[in-house]
Amino acid sequence: MTSRELALNVLQNVENGKKSGTSLHELLNNTSLERPDRALATELVNGVLRRRLTLDAVISACYHHRYDKIAPALKNILRIGTYQLLWLNRIPKWAAVSESVNLARKYKGDRMAQLVNALLRKIDPDKTLHEVLLKETQEIRRLAITFSHPEWLIERWSAIYGLDKTIAMLEYNNRTPLTGFRINTLKTTFQEFVSTHGMNESINTITGLDNFFLAEDFSRFEPFIKKGFLTVQNPTQSLACRLCNPSPGSNVIDLCAAPGGKSTFLGELMRNSGSITSVDLYSKKLEKLTAHATELGISIISTVASDARNFVPASMPDIILLDAPCSGSGVLARRAELRWKLSLAMLTELITLQAGLLEHAASLLGADGVLVYATCSIEAEENQNQIDAFLRNHPEFARDPQNGTLPEPFAGSASENGSILMLPGELSGFDGGFVQRLKKTSH
Repeated sequence: MTSRELALNVLQNVENGKKSGTSLHELLNNTSLERPDRALATELVNGVLRRRLTLDAVISACYHHRYDKIAPALKNILRIGTYQLLWLNRIPKWAAVSESVNLARKYKGDRMAQLVNALLRKIDPDKTLHEVLLKETQEIRRLAITFSHPEWLIERWSAIYGLDKTIAMLEYNNRTPLTGFRINTLKTTFQEFVSTHGMNESINTITGLDNFFLAEDFSRFEPFIKKGFLTVQNPTQSLACRLCNPSPGSNVIDLCAAPGGKSTFLGELMRNSGSITSVDLYSKKLEKLTAHATELGISIISTVASDARNFVPASMPDIILLDAPCSGSGVLARRAELRWKLSLAMLTELITLQAGLLEHAASLLGADGVLVYATCSIEAEENQNQIDAFLRNHPEFARDPQNGTLPEPFAGSASENGSILMLPGELSGFDGGFVQRLKKTSH
């Protein structure tokens, strides 16, 4: 199987409802492709999913029939070819066309192979997209084609954040994201890790948060994950743990805990002293959490496979972290196909679920207990509005400006009302997300 055929298989699996990351991982694990070809397959999958609307607009302009009637497999073959023509300058045009024709012949027959050949040869990388955009007069539609995001989402963000911030987010979402890494301070320090293993040249960005850095080359750091020196975690995801600000010896519950990055960071902040109960619906995910905690040398985490809306702990916790299921609109750079799955109907369902989780979490805390609510969303309904509604129904809770050990500029964001909203790419390499610290002031 070639890299392009592997990419096609992943894209077809996505059409059938499978997550691209899961499918790509499974197929790459069962291939003998060399590293450059594996990288190309990954680039094609993520690139096509990110740029789908742009690709479809270009292909439609060169196809003189009903593009929406084309079979999904043929669409994806055309998208793979067009993506190479428009964005992968290192691949010669003849190679992009020829390999796409071969795919079409294998999966759809000679007639469709001829169609792919004729259509891709019409695409001029230097002018076809420009010509498509010239025909668009409506600004939101032009932005949607240019940046390959749903029109409704661009309209929504423009109304809330303004056009400049919206365009900055759209640009960030279309770049290949850096990988965030967290140094395990139970085993080493940042300075010791970097100097001992000669990592200076591999680190792209120092984040401004202790023991976090961003890097482009994941493979360089992968061996150190198994050794327990590192955890993959975007620095935005660490902010909720820092607002929890747990002391060694604390009793903490992490609701909706999988895949476990926050649970293990809490364990490190607590110096492996105290108790962390990690609750999640899926036991397989909890097994992975436990395995990584063991690699990190964290022994205070116990896992419970349960619906977080029904879970009742054996003892009253000091702190509850609720990292709620959400739209994920802050991590569209990292989850390539998610932008095409989001909808207002999905948002409505999630808001109801989040409210139920908040209600139950509140019932588990005693006076002076801390509740930290987090999402990887930038939608007000899931964030500020959700907290406003919760506080109207729970006067015994209040926003808590305690900001733990956060350095600036994060401490300034949290100091007024205990919340932080991070927009995608607002700081280099940081995903979008929201976190709010609340405190129970009475029974």
